[in-house]
Amino acid sequence: MTRNEKSTVIENLTTLLAESKTIYLADISAMNAEATSNLRRACFKANVTLAVVKNTLLSKAMENVDKDFGDLSTVLKGNTSVMISEAPNAPAKVIKEFRKKKDKPVLKGAYVQEGVYIGDDQLDTLVGIKSREELIGDIITLLQSPAKNVISALLNGRDNDEAEETPAEVAE
Repeated sequence: MTRNEKSTVIENLTTLLAESKTIYLADISAMNAEATSNLRRACFKANVTLAVVKNTLLSKAMENVDKDFGDLSTVLKGNTSVMISEAPNAPAKVIKEFRKKKDKPVLKGAYVQEGVYIGDDQLDTLVGIKSREELIGDIITLLQSPAKNVISALLNGRDNDEAEETPAEVAE
């Protein structure tokens, strides 16, 4: 790879990292072509971008971005794949689902909404992060709950008032 090509890759990675709120680093080495192809399909279905990158180029791109990646650069050893998504838990879900069949991919680390997670043991934590849509759904459910309770209580109160009438009162 020429110096100009490396420079172009670093610029592209820098732009990608700067614009992304969710960045996962994973190890997909030792996966055969079929498994890698299946992983790429799973990523595509989940709206996750998957790219294999050189560690040195990714490290330089991370230095160029005005974000605090913390110790994330320490995991840039061996083969590294970058998974980028709008949903903070989408790459974690893809990894977890895929690992039901295989040992890979292994989560090296992640940068999710200003937080840094290092190590494969953080996978369950990352799966539990809710997306924006899920949070909005939870808020709507919480807001609807009191209204439903009030309406239910009013309806039950009205039904109980009607049930308390004696047959003699109804006849009059």
